[in-house]
Amino acid sequence: MSSAPSSATSSAAPAVPADPADLPRRAIDTIRTLAIDGVQAANSGHPGMPMGCAPMAYLLYREVMRHDPARPDWPGRDRFVLSAGHGSMLLYAALHLAGYERPTLDDLRAFRQLGSVTAGHPEHDMLAGVETTTGPLGQGFATGVGMAIAAERLAAELGAVAADAAALAEQRIYAIVSDGDLMEGVASEAASLAGHLRLGRLVYLYDDNRITIDGTTDLAFSEDVTARFDAYGWHTQRVADGNDLDALRAAIAAAESDPRPSLVAVRTTIGYGSPKKAGTSASHGAPLGDDEVAATKAALGWPHPEPFTVPDDVRAHLDVRARGAELTAAWDARFAAFAAAHPDAAADFERRVVRRELPSGWRDALPQLSGAKATRVQSGAVIGALAPVLPELFGGSADLAASNNTDIEGAGDFSADDRLGRNLRFGIREHAMAAAANGIALHGGFVPYVATFMVFTDYLRPSLRLAALMHQRVVYVMTHDSIGLGEDGPTHQPVEHLAALRAMPGVEVLRPADGSETALAWRLALERQGPTVIALTRQGVPDLAEASGAPVPDDAVEHGAWVVRDPVDGATPEVVLIGTGSEVGVCLAAADELARDGVDVRVVSMPSPTRFRSADAAVREAVLPASITARVAVEAGVAQGWEGIVGERGEVVAMRGFGASAPASDLFAHFGFTAGNVVRVARRVMDRAR
Repeated sequence: MSSAPSSATSSAAPAVPADPADLPRRAIDTIRTLAIDGVQAANSGHPGMPMGCAPMAYLLYREVMRHDPARPDWPGRDRFVLSAGHGSMLLYAALHLAGYERPTLDDLRAFRQLGSVTAGHPEHDMLAGVETTTGPLGQGFATGVGMAIAAERLAAELGAVAADAAALAEQRIYAIVSDGDLMEGVASEAASLAGHLRLGRLVYLYDDNRITIDGTTDLAFSEDVTARFDAYGWHTQRVADGNDLDALRAAIAAAESDPRPSLVAVRTTIGYGSPKKAGTSASHGAPLGDDEVAATKAALGWPHPEPFTVPDDVRAHLDVRARGAELTAAWDARFAAFAAAHPDAAADFERRVVRRELPSGWRDALPQLSGAKATRVQSGAVIGALAPVLPELFGGSADLAASNNTDIEGAGDFSADDRLGRNLRFGIREHAMAAAANGIALHGGFVPYVATFMVFTDYLRPSLRLAALMHQRVVYVMTHDSIGLGEDGPTHQPVEHLAALRAMPGVEVLRPADGSETALAWRLALERQGPTVIALTRQGVPDLAEASGAPVPDDAVEHGAWVVRDPVDGATPEVVLIGTGSEVGVCLAAADELARDGVDVRVVSMPSPTRFRSADAAVREAVLPASITARVAVEAGVAQGWEGIVGERGEVVAMRGFGASAPASDLFAHFGFTAGNVVRVARRVMDRAR
């Protein structure tokens, strides 16, 4: 075992005679008091949940979970998700006491401070041992479902190589979830899916403290939670006293032995030990206060006046580094034997799960696409071409696979009976779909993609936002990207969605205009760390190589824009027409009409205005010279965001309201997305520029 943390970051209690039989209780109270002290030092936070759930954390981190503080990224580890992320001090205290390098005691003292790794809600990128960013309630619950899907699929792949190799991926996903998590719709979606898929790796402990910020849960929540989960197909249990370690142990063991996902409803007392605030909402979201901290420690029988005190015997009792080293050594030996017998499979595992790299030469499989087809069709062709060389490509649709073109043909469906299937059937559960995709990506070994109609990004935005916060590689195949979907009408026609998604930091939004751009969009999405939305058409679009007389350049999407067509005689353009997606074809038709009248026109395809704005100045100047102020942007969405592209003298042909129900051609004519209207706007802009 490595040495204990240095005195610079550790506070030990003075030698006090202690009953060894009482050590578990004192260890649990150490978790409680660290949480109390962290919140009090920050004068901000949620002390009540950690105080009530400390026994669960004690058992999970000391006895139940297979993890190694010295190797927090060990592939064989169990995952812990604190879905009730407001109780973050519970997780930070557990990690510190288990022997993780960080958080140190100084980190706990810096809870919720600028630059600290102990953020108000757990953040994946800040601290090893935080498996996912949580805080928005329900997200952790649904993300854990994705982790279980990935674990099942990975184990099945290994088992197909060698029956005993499945044990290399035997990890479970443990979580502590709250009343608030279970009220959120995303958790219901995810629970339904998990029950359907019989994801028995899930062991969720429900902190049934019956308190929310407004008061008792019966203000708004009176259902029988375990009956609901029984109906979902989960294994459910109740523990009457959250401080009863034997009952908790027995419930967790029973959960682990059942093939269904498990929910254990644990009756706890929020703010346990606080004389005035235990069992009340007063301990939920605010510090206890100095007087109540002292009273609580006295009530717990805590004899240490200094905050952030960890008794030496408690530290030794909770330090699991020696056990973790034994677990990882055994796993390493098992993997070495697997690698000796199956070197190719082992190398693929290390590439995908450990290094998280794409295979060399994978780009060669990108198809050369041509023809006037819908970009959703072209995207399906890319998926089909890449699937054989990218075994990590794993995803599906929210009940729209035939419309989204996301099925991997002949690859089967991932199900309770077939863990090797590569097509995920998420059902009509967009929010849980996106959250589960985050879990699949976080688990490792897979590049998940998810799909639905573009308008339904509204149903999954919180999960997409977390993907961006965590820099997770998830591909969003969003089809029917404009009023061009036609007769379904304005409820299904995305208008503001492109602008809204482009406003989200860390999200790449690509709107390819043809097959070549679609293939390049997929290439960029697979190579970057972060979520990418690929917005795709329902209707056919022109082939840009045919329109330009030259291949689409390799950096067209990477730079965000490229010149599709220039005046044939090399003259300086009088006006630039800029389009995205299906509107590039409208710009080309308008350019033809203007050219017949002797106007020199440049047509630019801009699949990503965001990338174009951040491109090198030389690239921007080559595509949109500063000297050409007559610019028209055309996109069948709101104009927001285009003003900086067209400048003060330019104009944007865009939607000014919602769409309507009619054939796509009628809608484009009605709302001005025609060559004739673009020509009229271009002439007006040229007059203004003169």
